[in-house]
Amino acid sequence: MAADKVEFELVSPERLLLSAQVDMVVVPGAEGDFGVLPRHSPLISTLRPGVIRVFEGREVKQRIFVAGGFAEVTPERCTVLAEEAVPVGEIDAAKVDQQIKDLGEDLADAKTDEEKAVIARRIKVREAMKAAAA
Repeated sequence: MAADKVEFELVSPERLLLSAQVDMVVVPGAEGDFGVLPRHSPLISTLRPGVIRVFEGREVKQRIFVAGGFAEVTPERCTVLAEEAVPVGEIDAAKVDQQIKDLGEDLADAKTDEEKAVIARRIKVREAMKAAAA
């Protein structure tokens, strides 16, 4: 690995989405976005729904929406284990709108507080996905 690059891996439950040497990656951490450059201090963070930005030079080369998960950073590597990950360019806004509508109906029909909380979180994730695609 080149000393001026960081190895970035993005894994979802379905597949390995990306494994590449990059100049920088910006990750939506639970406490706020954080950038990872070569020789970064070790870090583990939970993720909030948002967009990972992958940089080559000063340009964003890839934007990938993640619904949540974890990131582990070492001086050489950044590994993201995402609950769900979709390249921003592949998000279908009409489909996401329909999912939000359907989840709203599910929320109205929910019986328990736990069920309502799960559905409300799913709605927030879809709303964040829609915002990422805009």
